[in-house]
Amino acid sequence: MITELGHFALVLAFLVAIVQTVVPMWGAYRRDARLMALAEPAASAQFLLTAFAFGALMWAFIVSDFSLRLVVQNSHSAKPMLYKISGTWGNHEGSMLLWVLIVTLFGAMAAWFGSNLPPTLKARVLSVQAAIAVAFFAFILFTSNPFLRMAVPPFDGQDLNPLLQDPGLAFHPPFLYLGYVGLSMTFSFAVAALLEGRVDAAWGRWVRPWTLAAWVFLTIGIALGSWWAYYELGWGGFWFWDPVENASFMPWLLAAALLHSAIVVEKRESLKSWTILLAILAFGFSLIGTFIVRSGLLTSVHAFANDPERGVFILMILAFFMGGALILFSFRASTMEAKGVFGMVSRESALVANNILLAVSCFVVFVGTMWPLVAEMLFDRKLSVGPPFFNAAFTPFMLLLGMILPLGSMMPWKRAKLGQGVHKLRYGFVLALAVGGLVWAMTSGKSLLGPMAIMLGAWIVIGALLDLWSRTGRSGDMGRLFRLPRADWGKAIAHSGLGITFIGVAGLTVYQHEDIRIAQIGTPFDVGGYTLTLNDVREVEGPNYLATIGYITLGKNGENIAELAPEKRIYPVAQMPTTEAAIDYDLARDVYVVIGDAQANGGWAIRTYIKPLTNWIWIGCGLMALGGLFSLSDRRFRVAAGARKSSATPVPAE
Repeated sequence: MITELGHFALVLAFLVAIVQTVVPMWGAYRRDARLMALAEPAASAQFLLTAFAFGALMWAFIVSDFSLRLVVQNSHSAKPMLYKISGTWGNHEGSMLLWVLIVTLFGAMAAWFGSNLPPTLKARVLSVQAAIAVAFFAFILFTSNPFLRMAVPPFDGQDLNPLLQDPGLAFHPPFLYLGYVGLSMTFSFAVAALLEGRVDAAWGRWVRPWTLAAWVFLTIGIALGSWWAYYELGWGGFWFWDPVENASFMPWLLAAALLHSAIVVEKRESLKSWTILLAILAFGFSLIGTFIVRSGLLTSVHAFANDPERGVFILMILAFFMGGALILFSFRASTMEAKGVFGMVSRESALVANNILLAVSCFVVFVGTMWPLVAEMLFDRKLSVGPPFFNAAFTPFMLLLGMILPLGSMMPWKRAKLGQGVHKLRYGFVLALAVGGLVWAMTSGKSLLGPMAIMLGAWIVIGALLDLWSRTGRSGDMGRLFRLPRADWGKAIAHSGLGITFIGVAGLTVYQHEDIRIAQIGTPFDVGGYTLTLNDVREVEGPNYLATIGYITLGKNGENIAELAPEKRIYPVAQMPTTEAAIDYDLARDVYVVIGDAQANGGWAIRTYIKPLTNWIWIGCGLMALGGLFSLSDRRFRVAAGARKSSATPVPAE
């Protein structure tokens, strides 16, 4: 019964979204306050109905209702409860319902917390957001209905993909979708501003919190996915330039550019057209990511392999919203005249350089991701674009970004003198250079790339700290430091997180040590200064899997420091094997061990990695997200455009 109610609620939400798309937009055009006022209750009703539908689907997974086809295909009665719940979104249909739930959530939040917005702008924002929901409600109901029944319910289900039965991936999709779909709100603000024909400093203040929230969630989601890839796949890496990884990384790059560009709109009323374009493109790349994952055109270890017809539907949604927004932009771009004038050397110029580097980096990733498909369609050639291309083409832009970031942060608005900025950072540069030299000396003449990247990461961190310290004035008043706005602290924390991530990536990619061998039980072997001993191998039965577990002692300098237990699992229902790496975590390094197959001579294949500074990657990502949250908690964001409350008075009906 509850699933039928969930299906009915989904249909009602679809109808409410249609009304919300049409009526408030017409009211804004007519400047009719009564019609515009419909947007707020409609947005709330739309969210509540969708939340009920999603809750009904989740309940079906929790109680193992095998009369529902989706539960049969993606669950099993023996599966742990966490994975029964995460199975709700661990499939195409359920994940699309989560997608549209978040669309409606952001729309409802704009209705609840948008009291400072002018009525016509608010009505248009909520109408555009509802139009996005209409498209995806239609997609779900007509091509991907999660509430379809089985004519004859089976005794048990087919289980969830074993790779998805992991805590990291249970939480990864919701955070990622909050970021993906959160960019729909910046898109709605951009289209509403184009319809209004006005982009000013107040608009920049309104759009920044939504962009920042989406960027924070994307950062957390990407970090969780990267961490999952690191320890779950057993390949020993944190990033593989997989098409699905790229699908989330491209909007992250554009959201970072949009976040910095909106600052210029707010502070200087410049870069208006560019900021609107970025808002459109950022959400457009979210739709492109959705298309990549669900069309079946590109192969990925964690893509939804669905039929091309669904991909065509998503492509139509992409064409409608992106095409319509870009056409509207072409008509309105000339009206968005920049008011602020700035010199070649200024904070504005540094932010422009930041935007160019991030946008070009996104374009490089997009070309590398889509080129194999284009080559096959146009030239009938099967090509593979892998990590060597991305590393060579993408890395230089990130290095340039890291170099200018500390200098640009400390430059004044409008006009600056390059010498003054360099003078302020001179000691920081010397310290960063010393860090790079120390690493170079400690690594005994290995690749220069590692010390350079670590020096660059140190440069970013030191620059962020010096920028924060410079705000205390010449007296160095610590009390003033702690009275700074949270946005200033957030910027320093986020930039420091980026620098720490640079250091972690450099340590892992340049200084990693790998060893593959056949290990005999009871015979120690040495890897990178550590001693490992395979003590035993046992067969163990888990809740819904069978595992082969190796018990390994890790030692150094004659002392045992850890007991490791790498696993190979087989899930009988899905008939799929997985690898569970055993990792001894440490701030300076990880020891990463994977057990392979039994050998004819009685030994076991063991793969061991020594991975320096790996955890700095996750720490850096966490700091970036924390910095974003600090900035988001700043009162200037919570009361966006508070000075314009007077403009938010109701518009009388004609």
